[in-house]
Amino acid sequence: MADTAGSGHRRVITLISSLISLSLSIRVFAGKWQLIRSRLEELCSAFVAGDSTSLSSEIPEVTGTVEECHELARRCLDLSYSGKLLMQSDLDVTLGKLEAHVKKLSEIFKKRVSMHGYAVVVSRPGFGACKDDMRFYLRDLMTRMKVGDLGIRKQALMNLHEVVVEDDKYVKLVVEASEFVHLLVDFLGCDEVEIVEEAAKVVSVVAGFDYYKGVLVGAGVIGPLIRILECGSEMGKIAAVRCLCRLTENSDNAWSVSAHGGVTVLLRICESGECKGELIGPACGVLRNLCGVEEIKRFMVEEGVVSTFVKLVRSKDEVVQVSSIELIQNIASGDELVRQMVVREGGVRVLLRVLDPLWTCSSKSREVVMRAIENLCFSSSSCVNLLLSYGFVDQLMYYVRNGEVSIQELGLKVAFRLCEASEEAKKALGDAGFMAELVKFLNAESFEVREMAAEALSSMVTVAKNRKRFVQDDQNITLLLQLLDPGEGNSGNKKLLISILMSLTSCNSGRKKIVSSGYAKNIERLAEAEVSSDAKRLVRKLSTNRFRSMLSGIWHS
Repeated sequence: MADTAGSGHRRVITLISSLISLSLSIRVFAGKWQLIRSRLEELCSAFVAGDSTSLSSEIPEVTGTVEECHELARRCLDLSYSGKLLMQSDLDVTLGKLEAHVKKLSEIFKKRVSMHGYAVVVSRPGFGACKDDMRFYLRDLMTRMKVGDLGIRKQALMNLHEVVVEDDKYVKLVVEASEFVHLLVDFLGCDEVEIVEEAAKVVSVVAGFDYYKGVLVGAGVIGPLIRILECGSEMGKIAAVRCLCRLTENSDNAWSVSAHGGVTVLLRICESGECKGELIGPACGVLRNLCGVEEIKRFMVEEGVVSTFVKLVRSKDEVVQVSSIELIQNIASGDELVRQMVVREGGVRVLLRVLDPLWTCSSKSREVVMRAIENLCFSSSSCVNLLLSYGFVDQLMYYVRNGEVSIQELGLKVAFRLCEASEEAKKALGDAGFMAELVKFLNAESFEVREMAAEALSSMVTVAKNRKRFVQDDQNITLLLQLLDPGEGNSGNKKLLISILMSLTSCNSGRKKIVSSGYAKNIERLAEAEVSSDAKRLVRKLSTNRFRSMLSGIWHS
């Protein structure tokens, strides 16, 4: 008897699987066959998850219905039915029978689980398995999610999360089964915390694929995710906000988040400092994505986003700090009114505090601050003066002299921007000893670093006080002239180097040191080789009556 039940159990699974495959080729009554196929998949999962003994009483009826359905499929495939209305009626009857079977098997499954607390588990297909085996496994997981108790549903969701993380093909199969997506969205709104958390983790993985974001949004995922942020568990909130961060990378979804009250909820989370960087970091990411929509950005500003995130820059959590700085930078970018608000709220002082060498802070935070200062603080003279009054030049000097390579380069870039900003800034940089540091970078390996150093120095020596300070050190002019050797590299910098020397000829001591240097003939070589018209102008500048005899003795010796 057991063998008979076992063979019947195997036969019905084979019949259903064969019918599912056959139905995929049918081109008529597509809507009806999609519903039928969905019920067949549920039946198949139920038989796979069950055992022949507990389901033996249902096997004959299910087999009969499946055989009838198989005949209908053949007639639809061959277009051999007598009339559309009659076939449509036959399909409706069959669909009703299949739904009744699914309901009956679901009740048996639930009863068995409540009595025994376990069910046969379909093994996960091995790596490289065919799509049919993968679909079979997913159908089994779906059945467990639908009819299992809390423990079984949670385990099924955990197994689902595991496979979608490890293999993108499972993500595609989940999305193709619209019922699967809707089931996950339904779980986000259920009362069982553990189910919400696991479902949110799966949805977050699916949201990481651009092609599937529209499917999730179309299934209504955004509303439940925001409700989780309002009143869910800590783990649920973290998964939900990560999912929203991925979904809002597409700006089309920004309005949907706003319409569900998401902006206010996210700002409230950030104000509370809840869950530190795990939650606030991606929350900042969502807000950063949303502020690309001007109307939403205005609402955020009215709701106090600037004040909130200026305070969060003080956080000792690197993720919170970096995310806050980046959001401030994004929201103020190209918006003078918001930039002024950042200044009024003490944003510049807070940013400079992060750069304080005595303050414990990560290199990443300092690099982000340096970029933020470059983007926010050079649009007005008042903001530049604020930087100078807060001692920013001394901080800049510290990082250019002692910082890691990445922050040194950022420091050089900001120094150049300061040089462009005002005469006062150039004087402040000169007073801080910046020129000596810039000279060291003129011979750096990186072309960009050499260029920035030369540009900054060229700008600084236009100030008389800086010129006098520069020429006091004989080594400065010697290095400049050495770098002008036509046989040396760094040819891209020669125009800037000559520009620096031209400025230095404005003072007598500068001219004297240039013409008396053993490397002064490099200027004449450049001029004679017609490599640089600037070199010729410099020669003419140096060839005044006063220095002609000296030049003649040096350059033609």
